[in-house]
Amino acid sequence: MSYTITINGQVHKTDVNGDMPLLWFLRDTLELTGTKYGCGIGLCGSCTVHIDGNAMRSCLMTVKASNGKKVTTIEGLSKDGSHPLQIAWLSNNVSQCGYCQPGQIMTAADLLAKNPDPSMEEITTALEDNICRCGTYKRIGLAVADAAKQMKGA
Repeated sequence: MSYTITINGQVHKTDVNGDMPLLWFLRDTLELTGTKYGCGIGLCGSCTVHIDGNAMRSCLMTVKASNGKKVTTIEGLSKDGSHPLQIAWLSNNVSQCGYCQPGQIMTAADLLAKNPDPSMEEITTALEDNICRCGTYKRIGLAVADAAKQMKGA
């Protein structure tokens, strides 16, 4: 069977196994390696992408379930790293190992799309299911708050 998925604005038609996790289609077939494999069971958040505008774990979503959907990966957030979240991540020195960061950023982008002026408590709650093994949670929260301010002023 053939599947059609729009990824970062580009339509992709594929005949891969429909049960393949979207994560592997993104990474192995399309070579969009910004989306990370962390746990494979939807607990860590490293594989978070937007599907039809909502943050979802791509390790749990199959290609078949993605058929006809619009997917945005970290590569599609901005082509040149100019998204306010990406800028705030750098200015707040968030990354240590950086592995969880694409999932953190995609989750934060979903939050800011739905709540452009979140409190620190709302930021913490929105990101609580994304694991950062380096423990940069405070800097992550500050970066999201900074990006919200920047986006509000734009």
